[in-house]
Amino acid sequence: MNKSQVASMDYALPARDSAKSNIVKRASLAGGVGSFVEWYDYGIYGLLVSTLVLVFSASSMNTSDAGLMLTYVGFTVSFVVRPFGGVICGYLGDKMGRQKLLAILLLMISLATAAIGLLPSYESIGWAAPALLILLRVVQGFSAGGEVSGAGSFVAEYAEDDRRAVVMSPLVMGSFIALLFGSLLISGLINIYGAQAMRDWVWRVPFLLAIPMALIGVYIRTRIQDTPHFQMVKQNKAVVRNPIREVLTSKRHLKAIALAVTLPAVNGPGYYVLFVYMPTYLNKVMHFAQIQSLMVTACGLLTIIGAIPMMAWLSDRLGRKPLLIASAIAMALLAYPCFWLLTLGMMPLACMAAILLAFAFAGHAAVIQATLAEMFPTNVRYSAYSIGFNLSTVIFGGSAPLLMTWLIGLTGIASIPSYMVIITAMLTLISTLYLKETAGKPLRAE
Repeated sequence: MNKSQVASMDYALPARDSAKSNIVKRASLAGGVGSFVEWYDYGIYGLLVSTLVLVFSASSMNTSDAGLMLTYVGFTVSFVVRPFGGVICGYLGDKMGRQKLLAILLLMISLATAAIGLLPSYESIGWAAPALLILLRVVQGFSAGGEVSGAGSFVAEYAEDDRRAVVMSPLVMGSFIALLFGSLLISGLINIYGAQAMRDWVWRVPFLLAIPMALIGVYIRTRIQDTPHFQMVKQNKAVVRNPIREVLTSKRHLKAIALAVTLPAVNGPGYYVLFVYMPTYLNKVMHFAQIQSLMVTACGLLTIIGAIPMMAWLSDRLGRKPLLIASAIAMALLAYPCFWLLTLGMMPLACMAAILLAFAFAGHAAVIQATLAEMFPTNVRYSAYSIGFNLSTVIFGGSAPLLMTWLIGLTGIASIPSYMVIITAMLTLISTLYLKETAGKPLRAE
């Protein structure tokens, strides 16, 4: 292109920049809405586990720790299959693209969620009820295994280099907004219909809401093209024939995957202990009323939803490492005193503890997905990101509710969850020291 052609195009640059900005906003919105639907579907199980134990276990078990453990098996099993979902979806996503696969995953988890809402109780069909529940949790886990890394890759590959964490913040917020919506929805249903009706039939309503949500989410995800970074990889014929083999036979990728396992260590307890397990912990261990437990969790969720955009903005300017380090230190220092406040059984102190922990965790939550996406090149990003993050989630997050329930029952020590938060926060802190700063840098193609 000669100078005269460049000059003749100068007038079009602002319009083109504006058009690009609109596309980035649409990609960010698609990521946020998809994340909301996916994590509402996945998280509603954790919020309702106190009720589900009454529905899906024998009457002789549903008031005991055994009944609670039985229900949490469904929670843990869904995490065991996440790496398989991540590997398969990562392979497909790096071969065929991100957009269509993400729409399929959203539809898959929504149908499984709605099916849970239609399951007969233990009283109706015996052990087939919890068996079907666990099977549907396997489907949810498979979908979730491909969702986080796929959606993270999708939005990261649309975002500007100097605003990547900010553009990805709706994706991160979507999961917490989904939990907040679920908490408020369940609280409202309990207030309107009462605890007995909740156990009898009202518990089905939150699961069945997955259908209209899925229609909205799939529509939005299918209205935007695949990412420009992946399209460029295809145009340059740089699509890897077998991305899984590529990442597992490369020392460079294996080193990055190992860091992707340990770096988000505190993310598991931060998300699943502080927000998903918290209502059950307060209800079953601290003997708060179910609605009080949900309200305490809602305080934490409101805090982190408000803090994430600010933390993302800071990380785009200061870097990923300062936010990850500060958050890990804050989590390690606050975990024990905040869980001690919860053991006092006073609603205002419980709310304060939830708010403090949520604000401390926001620095990690706002940064970690952008950091992981920036660690890998486009041609294997989905696969490598999936393997690292899903293994981390299984090791440090998936077993957390089951492990916490067992350890508290074994020792009688109510503050045990704080120890898991402290240990994983220290692991994240150490891992961050080995992280190369990626904020503001272009994504690598291969």
